[in-house]
Amino acid sequence: MVSSRRLVVDNILGVMDGRSLDAVIEQNAKDLSELDRRSVADSSYGLARWFRQCHAIVAARLQKPFKDKDRDVHVALMLGVWQLLHSRTAEHAAISSIVELVRELDKPWADKLANGLLRKVQREMQDDASELNALLGNDLSIAYAQPKWFVKALQKAWPEKIESILSALQERAPMTLRVNTHKVARDEYLNQLASCDIQAEPLEAVPSALVLDKPMGVFQLPGFDEGLVSIQDAGAQLSAELLDLHAGQRVLDACAAPGGKSMHLAQHQPEITLTACDIDEQRLERVAQNAERCGVTLSLQVLDAENPPQAWRNQPFDRILLDAPCSATGVMRRHPDVRMLRRATDIEDLAVRQAKILDSLWECLAPGGKLLYVTCSLMPKENEQQIQAFMERQPGVKVIPIDVTWGHTRAIGRQTLPGEMTMDGFFYALLEKTNATTA
Repeated sequence: MVSSRRLVVDNILGVMDGRSLDAVIEQNAKDLSELDRRSVADSSYGLARWFRQCHAIVAARLQKPFKDKDRDVHVALMLGVWQLLHSRTAEHAAISSIVELVRELDKPWADKLANGLLRKVQREMQDDASELNALLGNDLSIAYAQPKWFVKALQKAWPEKIESILSALQERAPMTLRVNTHKVARDEYLNQLASCDIQAEPLEAVPSALVLDKPMGVFQLPGFDEGLVSIQDAGAQLSAELLDLHAGQRVLDACAAPGGKSMHLAQHQPEITLTACDIDEQRLERVAQNAERCGVTLSLQVLDAENPPQAWRNQPFDRILLDAPCSATGVMRRHPDVRMLRRATDIEDLAVRQAKILDSLWECLAPGGKLLYVTCSLMPKENEQQIQAFMERQPGVKVIPIDVTWGHTRAIGRQTLPGEMTMDGFFYALLEKTNATTA
């Protein structure tokens, strides 16, 4: 039987090959018990979160790099470093378990290497003047396990906030609920949680949000099956209020999967006609599942928002939510594999796609209508610079100021930062179409 630590190594190797961590965990841990699956997922997420730091620590202690066929040994050593530095595993157990793991990998030649390297790290943890602490103290990208290009971009975009952002991205995000306030008042649902001995706190700036003291399975939440509550970061719960929805409006949620924002729009104003689209048919099925659980009626369409149908131009929407495909740099707390997968060149490619989608959907917005542009990115090129360039291309664009207590005012729009008010990092820009002219 394959051990849990072997599965963690396999999961990280899968991400190194370009796959998402969620996908490899789903595949590799599907036959495990719920308890073992949770343990494998926790360790996999932990190592992904600290991957670049652990990789640097191991690499600095090798006389020569491993051959490609021995990548599994390198990852095993990284797992040992993570256990020593960032987990609750007892130090002796962290070391002995990795020695056993390299043998399980059929690499018995590496057991002495593993034992010696990890014991050296263990000793250096107690020495402020050690090579280990010098390595961690001299380079932000290693100290916070982030790509160098990303740290450099943050230094430019958020010079006064960089260390608080980097620190927040290394934390586990809280489990936040979105209460369906059309079915139950938030305070009433808070009382329901209390009656089940579940502790939570309301978030003043977000009327639908409750932050749990500790995460739990969704089916432990009262009324989850009936759509009383959903799981959604507080920063992602801001769209419905900003869009200024009214009964009878035609509303489009572009790039809608997995559907959290679609459900919120429909629950916030049940008398809209809502269309949700996404390019990924399988992910759109999750929107359908969420809609069934929440009792929401909407139209689903599989299509690329870059090429909307002519019918949308002929009968344009009153409101459009564009949750644009982006770098996901603002949600690394929840998706730590982003820091392993994302490349600097991706930002330019994503910005080009975002611009094409913006231009296409603008043609589908009625005069006087509003489009809310959203990303979960911290990169100005995807955010305020994207909207500035859009305004230079398109006539009749009015930026509506977002006057709220959350986030940070940018040259255009507003940005939440990871960890502030429990939120992930999101960018919002609200645009109004002042006439029917399009480019």
